[in-house]
Amino acid sequence: MSNNEDKYEYTESGDVLYTHKGSGKDFDPNVDIDEEAREIMEAHIERYFGPIYMVYHEIMSHLVHVDVYHIAPSEERPYHTLITQGMSDKAMNTPPEVEGGRYTELLCFLPPEWDLSEEGFKQEEIYWPIENLKFLARFPHELDTWVGFGHTIQNDNPIKPFSSNTKLCASLLLPPLTEEEAWSVHIREGKDVEFYNVLPLYESEMNYKMKRGTDKLLDKFDKHGISQIYDIHRKNVCKKMWF
Repeated sequence: MSNNEDKYEYTESGDVLYTHKGSGKDFDPNVDIDEEAREIMEAHIERYFGPIYMVYHEIMSHLVHVDVYHIAPSEERPYHTLITQGMSDKAMNTPPEVEGGRYTELLCFLPPEWDLSEEGFKQEEIYWPIENLKFLARFPHELDTWVGFGHTIQNDNPIKPFSSNTKLCASLLLPPLTEEEAWSVHIREGKDVEFYNVLPLYESEMNYKMKRGTDKLLDKFDKHGISQIYDIHRKNVCKKMWF
């Protein structure tokens, strides 16, 4: 078993499960920012996701400088889009058998009524999607690992809901709700950045995915019409189910 494999916890389906485990790394505010990549990614975001309405700049950074772009709802895309910028400033530690996948940014889709105001951000029930994006953006750099399609990261250890107003408590990484051309952007030779949507799961859904795999869970989402747009009270597609 390789050193990379030693770091992973595998599910019965063969997928990787990540939990919150501290790496013991000292706080490191000395981060490198890839300005060229940011310019290219901003153009890519505006082309495929919509005009950037706001940038939530990070004041104090650790390992990587993670800002969050906000694309406001529009007639074409009637939902908020939040996209990290900075996770891909540093390469992830991918296994030798994985082609590409070293550079990633994360995003999520929120319903139009979600209060993304300064006052709203003071409430955990409002701010948690941004907090989770920023945590996940640092996660692979904290643990010298990687994240990609179908990876599951539970919220805290022991697991707990993201906030007091929902029972959602884990994250699943999927291609975003866009045309396939939006899923990655070429920066330069040796650097292509992939984008993944962070879809929140219930604990029973995470357990089902661990046993049966990502595709089986996605089949259930399709059957029940589960959207990539956040709904903190959405149907649990694996509630009281024998796996």
